[in-house]
Amino acid sequence: MKKNLLILCFILQISSSFVLQAAIKQTGTFTTKPDTLKVYDKQNQYLTHQYFLELEDPDNIFLPKNIASNNNFHTIHSSFPLLKYSKSVTWLKFIIQNNSSQPVIPITISKSIIDEFDVYFNDTLKHRQVHLSSKDPQYRSNLLTQSVTLINIPIATNTSNTFYARIKSNASTVIPIEIHSSDEFFQKRSLENMINGAAIGIFLAMALFNLMLFLTVGDLSYLYYVIYIVFLGLTQALTLGFGPSFSKNTIVLNSYVTPLLRICFGYSLLLFADKFLQLRQNMKQYYKLYLLLYILYTLPLIAIITGYIHLGFIIISINIFVVSTALLIIGISLYIKGFNPAKFFMIGWGMFLASILISIARNYGFVSYNYVTLNINTYTSIIELILFSVALADKINFYRQQNIEAQIAALTIAKENERLITEQNIFLEYKVKDRTQELIQTNQNLSVTIDNLKSAQMQLVETEKMASLGQLTAGVAHEINNPINFVSSNVKPLRLDFDEILTLLHKYDTAANNPGNSEMLNEANAFKQKIDADFVKDEIHTLLDGIEDGANRTAEIVQSLRTFSRMDELVLMPANINSSILSALIILRSSIPHYIDVKPVLDKLEPLNCYGGKINQVLLNLINNSIQAIKEKEVHNNESITIYTHDHTDHISIEIKDTGVGMIYEVKQRIFEPFFTTKTVGEGTGLGLSIVFGIIEKHHGTIHVESSPGNGTTFTVTLPKNLVAERIE
Repeated sequence: MKKNLLILCFILQISSSFVLQAAIKQTGTFTTKPDTLKVYDKQNQYLTHQYFLELEDPDNIFLPKNIASNNNFHTIHSSFPLLKYSKSVTWLKFIIQNNSSQPVIPITISKSIIDEFDVYFNDTLKHRQVHLSSKDPQYRSNLLTQSVTLINIPIATNTSNTFYARIKSNASTVIPIEIHSSDEFFQKRSLENMINGAAIGIFLAMALFNLMLFLTVGDLSYLYYVIYIVFLGLTQALTLGFGPSFSKNTIVLNSYVTPLLRICFGYSLLLFADKFLQLRQNMKQYYKLYLLLYILYTLPLIAIITGYIHLGFIIISINIFVVSTALLIIGISLYIKGFNPAKFFMIGWGMFLASILISIARNYGFVSYNYVTLNINTYTSIIELILFSVALADKINFYRQQNIEAQIAALTIAKENERLITEQNIFLEYKVKDRTQELIQTNQNLSVTIDNLKSAQMQLVETEKMASLGQLTAGVAHEINNPINFVSSNVKPLRLDFDEILTLLHKYDTAANNPGNSEMLNEANAFKQKIDADFVKDEIHTLLDGIEDGANRTAEIVQSLRTFSRMDELVLMPANINSSILSALIILRSSIPHYIDVKPVLDKLEPLNCYGGKINQVLLNLINNSIQAIKEKEVHNNESITIYTHDHTDHISIEIKDTGVGMIYEVKQRIFEPFFTTKTVGEGTGLGLSIVFGIIEKHHGTIHVESSPGNGTTFTVTLPKNLVAERIE
């Protein structure tokens, strides 16, 4: 542990001394006139303070046509131009002498967030001012120029000219302008693109590798690590200059995409560190303070959304330093406490913090700008990813060691338990023998009790069946009594009508047998007028129609009774469910009050293999429950019972919906329990819905109830079409 802490302190000490020494080197005085920057073949160099003068334009008021006559250009102390929060636009004045063999000098800005880069110079031959912009399409025509901000300055060989560069950015950033010869530019760009592509490839490979590990191991640390790698890779891709390859809108890219990706990177870092270091468990007392770090990254998000882009970049720069320092301190403290997985995290994050310090010092001119300091963040990020991957692997080994130790401890405890159990078994054997005899006797008593309970249960079920049959019988008796009374009441007047007709026929027959006796014919005609023969004829037809209607109704009731005559039938047979519903309604018709509107809405159904008598019992109970639920209401208004049937692919459904009193949640949860009832003593056994549930369950169907107080109840029954034969008791 001490060795790792010494390595970490050594890294921070070197980076700090590097920054301090560079800061000392950057102090001094400068002349007011810049040196001429001479460009030779196979050469590239940075435009440092000795070669340019600067003019701040924070309000963006200076015009290119007047810039050459502006006398406010001055020298600066930092090696490179630096855009700050208060200085988003700056002008540079510099002189280039082309001593190369090509009449073009490429000027580039790399690894900086630049919104606009324009160069102006006077063409002495054409006597006009020339404007060149990095946004010209010709500078995005090939892959060599897509990761840098580029302007090709035309300048004849062995000549010099004065140039004015206008640079704008919302980010506080250093501006490393590099002047190349044409041959050196293409050679260097090819090499840098190859290195940058390899770096991005490493990020992609690490993300895919750890994603595969997450899918294999299932540890969320790998998932958070993959998210962290993705956002780190995207931020580094923008730093390497690949942003324009994805979006040509520089303003949107620099002002929104770049800062938002950095904010997402911060969030992903905090999530990964939280999960990997198990901060919720290891820092219980200070975990709420850790959550404050999320707020730090919320502040720049608010600034970006509200349009304060400059402020957002400044807060992001501060946040990365604060968060990096906090995570380093957390890693060191956890490692000191013995949390071994924090070792590689501590070293990797220490290196990353050192690279951040060097980058900040470089951006503010305290560290020389070279290839190492320019790419230090990218390379330390790659090293950091490798160390974090090792840390995750070490974490798994750490947990594995903990599991081994836990298994050894469990094995030791198991052996001790085995010894104790062996001793106890010897003692218990004697106790078991004594208890065995008692249990045998108890089991015999229980068997008798169970047999008695089964007998009582069967008697209760039979009682419920008899109750259903009694209700069926009462309904049938009432229904048959009405049409029979109607028939019997029509018989007497029909007999009288027939007697009168027969008497009339007798008189006409007598008159016909005595053709010379006109008095008998007159008597017959008078009797015909007296009894009103036409009225008698109509009355006979009316009475016969009534008798026929009563007979039809009696036949209908008898047919329904035949449907319900198989309540205990245990044979699987095709049954017409719609007919069963209509038969149940006929049986229950006498118990349905006039204020209840029964509406069957029946889909066309094929005959269903089922135990018809059992299904009839289900329908009878459910419809009768709906009738009684409506009767319980104190006030009746637009009451109805609607019965739906639906045909589905592999089952049918029966839905019985009423406008009754409904049920509270507690009652609805218990309605299928045996002996549970809301009725008063003597009005119900509490077995009706329990038997319904058992019948449907043994049909491999389902029953579902929806109800609330005052909103009625809906029972939905589903029955399968492929029921196989099995005995239902």
